[in-house]
Amino acid sequence: MSGLRKLTASFVVPGPCGVAIRDRLGHLTPHDEMVLRAVGEHQGRLSSRDLKARCADGLEHSADTWAARKRELTALSSSRIAGAITKATHDQWALARRCQAAHIQKLAAGIRALRHRLSLPVGERGTKRAAGGYRSKGEWFRKSRRLAALEDRHAAAVAEWQAGRVRVVRGGKRLLNTRHHLTQARLTEEQWRQRWKAERWFLAADGESGKRFGNETIRVTPDGEVSIKLPAPLAHLANARHGRYTLTATVAFAHRGAEWADRIEANRAVAYRIHLDTERGRWYLTASWQRPAVKTIPLEAARARGMIGVDTNADHFAAYRLDRHGNPVGGPRRFFYDLSGTAGHRDAQIRHALTRLINWVRQVGVAAIGIEDLDFTTEKTREKHGRRKRFRQLISGIPTGKLKARLVSMAAEHGLSIVAVDPAYTSQWGAQHWQKPLATPHRKMSRHDAAGIAIGRRALGHPVRRRTAPPPHDRSDRAGHRTVQAGPGDRGREGTRPPATDRPPEGPSPSGKRTREPSASNTVRDAPSTQQWVQDSLMRTG
Repeated sequence: MSGLRKLTASFVVPGPCGVAIRDRLGHLTPHDEMVLRAVGEHQGRLSSRDLKARCADGLEHSADTWAARKRELTALSSSRIAGAITKATHDQWALARRCQAAHIQKLAAGIRALRHRLSLPVGERGTKRAAGGYRSKGEWFRKSRRLAALEDRHAAAVAEWQAGRVRVVRGGKRLLNTRHHLTQARLTEEQWRQRWKAERWFLAADGESGKRFGNETIRVTPDGEVSIKLPAPLAHLANARHGRYTLTATVAFAHRGAEWADRIEANRAVAYRIHLDTERGRWYLTASWQRPAVKTIPLEAARARGMIGVDTNADHFAAYRLDRHGNPVGGPRRFFYDLSGTAGHRDAQIRHALTRLINWVRQVGVAAIGIEDLDFTTEKTREKHGRRKRFRQLISGIPTGKLKARLVSMAAEHGLSIVAVDPAYTSQWGAQHWQKPLATPHRKMSRHDAAGIAIGRRALGHPVRRRTAPPPHDRSDRAGHRTVQAGPGDRGREGTRPPATDRPPEGPSPSGKRTREPSASNTVRDAPSTQQWVQDSLMRTG
């Protein structure tokens, strides 16, 4: 088919490579909180200073400059704390660098869309695959000015990229801008300032294999006792040996607690982070560690027991079960969620919907889930969709990144595989080939349900359409099986009809004449002549 882009091959998504668990630090004394605040503020200042130095180095960064920065921080804290700060600085700089590259690509996509539409005559209608010209000369003029503005921004962003300059805000750019909109955020200046300070603290430590309980800076014993290695300027606050401070609160990880205990008892690396939730006034301890890379199963093994095709939408998952031949089994399933409200509420809704989806997959006995490899980076620009603001808001509200991360991690815990497929034309072809044939008075099929079938068939390696073309010779099965919904050895609807056992075999009789039982009549016209029809006297009229 001309004009269609080439589809990428399906693949099994690798499993998660890290684990993070969290527990509350309850029943802290005022002195404990004072020590945590002092340590967080001190190390936060060091982290800000180190980030400023790293951004100033730009592309001139080297191992020597890294070592010099670490030596400077060691004198004000400790060697391990300095190593954790410099590593976090490099990770933050690298993240800003990737975001800068994504911003340049977004600007370039907008420029291409504007140039294309400006090159068309005013009022020219667009197609499904490409936008048309602008509606009026006034709109054309305004978009030409916007093109000049985007080209200017793109040139400035490319110049910063080539020079190695990045823009980073410790604490977050969004929280920084909230300072100018306290009324809309329903915050007082003091509340904002507390949140701003807490976000800029640094209370984290990387794990070390071979050290006691896997971490020397923030140590957690199997009994849940938490102690912190204080930096040199705050050593006078220690209440334990070797400049350590032991908190009165203890932790007990309910989730993955046994796995965490096995690691620390074997002195394997575990990283910790302490942070304050200013809204609730609670302190939390997060433990994280890496897992060894798990080799994914082959794609054919994932397809052996069928597939669950899942179509991701703005308010629900549309799932459909398919057997290994691509035949739909049962009816459609929908798992709804609500993406309004706070980020925590949206995340909880996604986790709840995924939990119900995975429980259903385990119940039906399928070992793989097929899902689209969605990426709306180039789809959310105003230059591409113009006045379709509601559609831009719709696709912007689908958390594709968090969804994929959540689904992969949650499915791995239940031994399920995730097969990512190309999302091209799944909704269009699914509605064309599957929506109407599967709709019954008792089963309502939506476009999203049909897309789930298309995704599942693509994950299984089958074409989306229901049937292939007839054989080249004629309409018989002489050239091979004509359906892609069953294997060559499976006797199905178009296979050879089995012989009937309740009737005598056809063929010549002993007298030499071919005999055959008369077929049963289905109409009055073909009834035997021996039938006598008697008219009821009550039906006669005078």
